[in-house]
Amino acid sequence: MSELVEKARKTASEALEGITRYNGVPFMEHVDNVAAIVSDEIALPESCVAAVYLHEASIMGRLPDFGSFPQDVVTIADGLNKISGIRPKDTRLEAEVYKKLIVSYSKDPRVTVIKIADRLEVMRHLDIFPKSSREQKLLETLMLYIPLAHQLGLYNIKHEMEDTYLRFAQAEKYRSITNRLKATEKDREKLTAEFIEPLKLKLSDAGIKYKLKVRTKSAYSIYKKMEKQGVDFDGVFDVFAIRFIIDCENDPSVEKDLCWKVYSYVTEEYEPDTNRLRDWISQPKANGYESLHITVHNREGNALEVQIRTKRMDDMAENGVASHWAYKGVQAEESTKRWLESVRYNLEHPYDTKAEDLPVPPSDEIFVYTPSGELRTLRAGASILDFAFNIHSGLGCKCIGGKVNGKAVQIKEKLKTGDVVEIITSKNQRPGKDWLGWVVSPKAKSKIRQELDADERKAAADGRELLTRRLKNWKLSFGDDELHEYMKGLKYSSNITFFADIASGNLDVNDIKSWILAREERKAPVVEEPKERQWSSGKSASNSDNILVLNAKDVKGMQYRMAHCCNPVFGDEVFGFVTRTEGIKIHRMSCPNAARLIERYPYRIQKVKWQESAATTDFQCTLVITADADTPVLASVLQVIGGFKASVRNINVKENGRNGTSEISVRILVPSNMELDKVISQLNNLKEIHRVKRI
Repeated sequence: MSELVEKARKTASEALEGITRYNGVPFMEHVDNVAAIVSDEIALPESCVAAVYLHEASIMGRLPDFGSFPQDVVTIADGLNKISGIRPKDTRLEAEVYKKLIVSYSKDPRVTVIKIADRLEVMRHLDIFPKSSREQKLLETLMLYIPLAHQLGLYNIKHEMEDTYLRFAQAEKYRSITNRLKATEKDREKLTAEFIEPLKLKLSDAGIKYKLKVRTKSAYSIYKKMEKQGVDFDGVFDVFAIRFIIDCENDPSVEKDLCWKVYSYVTEEYEPDTNRLRDWISQPKANGYESLHITVHNREGNALEVQIRTKRMDDMAENGVASHWAYKGVQAEESTKRWLESVRYNLEHPYDTKAEDLPVPPSDEIFVYTPSGELRTLRAGASILDFAFNIHSGLGCKCIGGKVNGKAVQIKEKLKTGDVVEIITSKNQRPGKDWLGWVVSPKAKSKIRQELDADERKAAADGRELLTRRLKNWKLSFGDDELHEYMKGLKYSSNITFFADIASGNLDVNDIKSWILAREERKAPVVEEPKERQWSSGKSASNSDNILVLNAKDVKGMQYRMAHCCNPVFGDEVFGFVTRTEGIKIHRMSCPNAARLIERYPYRIQKVKWQESAATTDFQCTLVITADADTPVLASVLQVIGGFKASVRNINVKENGRNGTSEISVRILVPSNMELDKVISQLNNLKEIHRVKRI
């Protein structure tokens, strides 16, 4: 550690004495970690490392004496201090606005790089933050820091932040993708070995020294491809790329010539897709990226992405900024100057890249702010009403409109990520039936229905009193049997709706009088009692008829069982694990145990798939339902399940008095995951239910 850095660290250590992180460790852990990233991973000079310590001392502790430090250190620290004063509510998380503020505060462009290093350290320790703070940091990282890292060529940092984002924001999808990557690792190694075999002699005879590297797409990149193209993991054909890294002198003409030679050997041996040729050697990207990309097809017809670059180019691509100081063969000072100029250019100009390369927020969520800057997460398509009910049910019921980013809008206005929302209320406002079409959140729908039910019940009481009074005047009898028969004829399923329609005039009581008189003149029809519903408990049949094992050597006659840890259902994405005593256990690819099994016992993993159609087997699974504790919901749950090809095996109910909810654990039998999805979807539509989770 240099004298300058040591002096700055001592200043920070004294200023931050007694200050801790959320997990109780000294805050200096964060500062030292950021300094290490700046120094070791990005390779910025010691002035930047010293600025990290002075910046953290300034904003978290006492103001250090800047006068005893070099001017370039003070300039960087001052820029970092100003950027830290920016709050999301000031910028509404608009990336371009945020970038302009960073540029205006950054007299030295390296300030931006240090800020990205700071966010990387936060993402590496995201689990120590409380939920609300974690969600805000995830959103900021997705919309601000990942794009900045991409623009500046910090690809390793970009990919790490993307994968961390996916791991926290879409945990099950992240787990499924990473497990599939582990499970298919041997296949990629085999494809690579077969690919290079016919090229070895040609490259050797040409005297080309190279190293072959397999670059696998990040989990987030695969996730984006799956979302955009509407395919599963197997539908993403460029999951990995085969990379030639040529070892040669750092002479531009020599490097370019060798790269094109390797390209010619590859395309002579394999059929190229010229539409997918990307030549970033003749015309490097603005951030300095150099490489040849081509997609070829092997003899089996598999599409393979091939990247060709030299060792210097690869280091530039992998390490980004660090490589500008690592290579002494070129003029280091001139290289640094050019890079700093490119940093400022990229900050001041829009993306020079395709739209599909830009990060996008989750498709099923939006993130909005209260006027005080509090982050709220809502379903995609949420309106002003959804936001109001998300804040408080009473606020939602009295909502008459709102302001979005200071502009007045209607009550049904749809919101988007980054909006700052203010609610306008009136004490005379009441929910209407049309409100149900303006909201998407279960909480809002449930509360609106409750309010509508309350109004309807009051109207029903008035309607019942009116009918009773009229019947008394007419001296006519209208018992429960007659009432149900009359309602059935008019297709009423609820007494409340029936009497409410009488109160509103939608149903004329004189029509009821005429029906009673006509009925007395004829013999009353015999009403056949409905047969009692028979509840089927299902049957536990063998599952072996539903699973087809692929590439399973010497396992004929083995028994197949569904793993109890994840309870696969026909149609789920699955894999087989060969146990020592119980044959093959079938696990879901998103099983919590999948990563451990694939990593520790790859030789016992079997590829499996379902047969074309399910046998007569039923599959067992468990649903955990969270519902309001003070609302009778069990009968509704059983009715929903009974309406599909599903049967209940066991029900257990636990009440949580602290938050006023009940947790209902239901074990059911279903023939396929499609039928299970229908059950879950209908359960989610019940107004009393907050969440349905499959375990």
